[in-house]
Amino acid sequence: MDTEVKQILEAVQSGTLSVEEALLKIKKEPFLDLGFANIDFHRKVRQGVAEVIYGAGKTPEQIVAIANAMREKTADTIFITRMVSEKAQEVLKELPQMSYHETARIGILGEIPKPSGVGKVLVLTGGTSDIPVAEEAALTAEILGNEVVRHYDVGVAGLHRLLAHIDDIMEATVIIAIAGMEGALASVVGGMADCPVIAVPTSVGYGAAFEGMAALLSMLNSCASGVSVVNIDNGFGAGYMASQINHVTKKQGE
Repeated sequence: MDTEVKQILEAVQSGTLSVEEALLKIKKEPFLDLGFANIDFHRKVRQGVAEVIYGAGKTPEQIVAIANAMREKTADTIFITRMVSEKAQEVLKELPQMSYHETARIGILGEIPKPSGVGKVLVLTGGTSDIPVAEEAALTAEILGNEVVRHYDVGVAGLHRLLAHIDDIMEATVIIAIAGMEGALASVVGGMADCPVIAVPTSVGYGAAFEGMAALLSMLNSCASGVSVVNIDNGFGAGYMASQINHVTKKQGE
């Protein structure tokens, strides 16, 4: 969509298109009503990132229809989050070019772009059980044009595992710290790093973990400065925010 807008503006600059005609083109079809979904084609113009398809709760037929409509309007990479394997297999019958990442539950149409951010996004997990959320965060950041470094199962139950990656922690532009149980990883990383830390509580843990509430409250009450928190299991939100942080300096310098 941004390419189309640039072409319109270039046409105005060259004199082949009037301002009124350009305004009409930009206003035209800001969204498409499919009956069950209104696709927001202007989102990339407003926010820099096109609409992402949230797969949970949608039928395979709805996902295919939305994806096809988006592909007609943009050459950008399209991705679908929270799509379980069974649903993905049905979607693949209609969109065989889609790549599916089962651990992250993400489907991708198009190529993952080369990194355009200013630095590296570091993704850390407390345990192996947190990897599905971590992969959702990491893939989201990669699809949005970031170099991502992953270190999994480096929780505070064995602090030496985390300290073994101190160089990556110090070199990162933004860190995503993902943990369930008591969620202590975010505070520890926040006390070590000189960059923003995005904490992601996960629903991993025994009964008193309350499906992630214990980790969420622990992260919200972190004594380390520079730690922000997204919702339970929200890897997508963390990856998206990390991408915005990793592109801010570049945006200011342009």
